[in-house]
Amino acid sequence: MTTPRSVALERLAYTLAAPVLAVAPNLYPDSPVNQVVQLAGAAGIGGWVLAAKSDEPGAGRKILRWSPLVLAAAIDIAAKTTTGWGPYGMDGLLAAGWAAAGYLVMPFSRHTRRRHRPALAAPAPQPAPAEVIEEPVAVPDDGADLLTREVRMMWENAGMPGRTHVVKATRHPGQRHDMTILLRASETGRPITGLSEAAVAAPFGVPSSDVVLAEVAVQPGRQGGPGWLEARITPDANQRRRTKPTDAERWTDRVAGPKGGAPGSELVHKTRDDERGVTFYRAKMADSTETPRIDLAKVCRGLGMPEDDSCVFVLIDGNEFLISAFDEPPLSQIFPATRELLTPDAKGMYVCGYTITGQPVKNMVFQHDKNAARHGLILGVSRSGKTQFFAIDMAAMSLAGQVVWLSTVRKDEKTTVLGRYIDRQGSNALWMARSLRAAQALCEIRAEMPWPHDGQPHDYKPGDPRCPYRQLNVFADEFMTAGQDAEFGEFIQTDGDDLTVTGLKYGIGFNPAGQSPFAHNGFSTEMKDNLRQNSRPTIFNMGSPGATRKAAEGTMENPYDVPTIPARYSRTEGSAIERAMRGEADPENGVSTGGVAVIVLDNGRAVLMRSLFADFDTDLSELFPDEVNRLTDHEISELTKRGLWFDWNEPVRPGEFWPEPKSDEDEDGDGKPRRRGGGDGGKGGSRGSKGDSSRSEKVDSPRQALEAIKSLTDA
Repeated sequence: MTTPRSVALERLAYTLAAPVLAVAPNLYPDSPVNQVVQLAGAAGIGGWVLAAKSDEPGAGRKILRWSPLVLAAAIDIAAKTTTGWGPYGMDGLLAAGWAAAGYLVMPFSRHTRRRHRPALAAPAPQPAPAEVIEEPVAVPDDGADLLTREVRMMWENAGMPGRTHVVKATRHPGQRHDMTILLRASETGRPITGLSEAAVAAPFGVPSSDVVLAEVAVQPGRQGGPGWLEARITPDANQRRRTKPTDAERWTDRVAGPKGGAPGSELVHKTRDDERGVTFYRAKMADSTETPRIDLAKVCRGLGMPEDDSCVFVLIDGNEFLISAFDEPPLSQIFPATRELLTPDAKGMYVCGYTITGQPVKNMVFQHDKNAARHGLILGVSRSGKTQFFAIDMAAMSLAGQVVWLSTVRKDEKTTVLGRYIDRQGSNALWMARSLRAAQALCEIRAEMPWPHDGQPHDYKPGDPRCPYRQLNVFADEFMTAGQDAEFGEFIQTDGDDLTVTGLKYGIGFNPAGQSPFAHNGFSTEMKDNLRQNSRPTIFNMGSPGATRKAAEGTMENPYDVPTIPARYSRTEGSAIERAMRGEADPENGVSTGGVAVIVLDNGRAVLMRSLFADFDTDLSELFPDEVNRLTDHEISELTKRGLWFDWNEPVRPGEFWPEPKSDEDEDGDGKPRRRGGGDGGKGGSRGSKGDSSRSEKVDSPRQALEAIKSLTDA
């Protein structure tokens, strides 16, 4: 920055006057210079007096401006009075201090009168660079309509955002402000970059949320690609969408979003069935390679429905899914069993229940596709509906001409009633062990039974009138408890394993039921694999969703798709928070889920159903045939020869399960023979020494290992 002229002159005056003040009084005491300095000082004192007495503002500045003259006269008088240059060269120091003070303070340059201060030196003005005027891109008149010309004018006034040009503007039908504008880059061959929704929304005065940018596909007669862009401006439609959205719009905004209940999905259609009181939402994934991930609670909140798992269900089929919202809990209905529903068709299928949507669910009495008998796997906690399902399953088998045996651990009313309509029924672990041994022996008997048409034995073929025997179905209720019996649990587990492996080809199916599918509770891995792959597993309430998934594991493609069976179904009434604030009790209007089950179909898909209801308080003869199906005389004769056909409620016969004692020392105090490990007795006859050795060597559970240790201890 340039120093002002007044400042430079004042500083120069102090620099030249300081040596004169120091030298003149000492070298030339009578010089007129001293007189001039003293007169100037006297004038300065006069200026001080006038400034002090003046009422005008600026007295301080006036006093400061006269100070250099007064101080110079004082220094001159002091130098003239002192001897020589004074002590320590005081005259020179005072003159130098006076010059330095003036140099810094500059009372004349910085403290002049108002409106007469010298202006600071301004920098020399620089010529402004010549403005380069960009020539506008010449756009030929293409005969655009009025709307397009108006949009182009607004676009040009906004500075051609993104260096783009409006090719065409199209008004949306029935809308006042909604339109679609087609944009292209101003320079041919350049991609459109840096164009945002906000930049498009600003010229039209709409929110950026009302603008959607989309790519332009190549069409005949028009280019596409990165140099083209389509902008949809829809303020009117979005306003209506926010207040009165359609079903598809509501689904897209509140369900299909990244944080919605079914992200990445799209609604196919919504259907209402007033007769059944249900609303269906059918949807699919926008990307056909994706698997639906459904959060049913979020879906309900997004669609404005109550979060009630008794009325809202989801069914997944590949990349599609169906959400059913019922007005009333559909599984609270009761579907009475009838002979028409339970009579199997030519393929051995009968109706065992109905789904939430009213579809009939079918089970089988034999495997038509495998040309073999079927097993069964029925799981559920107490009071879940297993025995009810036994009744309809046994009735269907009896109507198909099959023989049924039922064994339970303890006697109860329902199993006793069922015993009137089937071949055999018993209620203890000994009875179950005897029935399994007899069924295992029947495999050997049927393997040698000749068929009438050629006199040769054949494997069982369901529905073949030439077959010389009937299909046998062995039911074992509470098989888990019986398998842990201290005396006969080992035989029940071993014979049950053998029957599931070898029984089907001889027309013998094993149908265990229990509350746990785990190996340490009686179900070995081989048994579970055979039961699951040769039946339609039916899983009632297992106590928790995790236990239900575990029970269905291995039978489904994805066990996490297993429907949830809560402990009770109940409609949600009012607000729990409001009841808590008022101190009111929650309503007790639950509907028990007894009879509600998950059945796994042949394609590995789990279906939630309500099984048919067999009323044990009435006569079940309407469900069963008039005559009970029995074994053939040949089979009974062969079993009798092996010592396996008698009243299975009798006490244990000597040597039936354990070898007879060799001396009195081997008997217990009550006279009964002491148990000696696994194996058949002398009258067992169903397995020889080879079977005995395999039984003693095979250990499938901790209880069997403990029994083997006990056998070694007895030995």
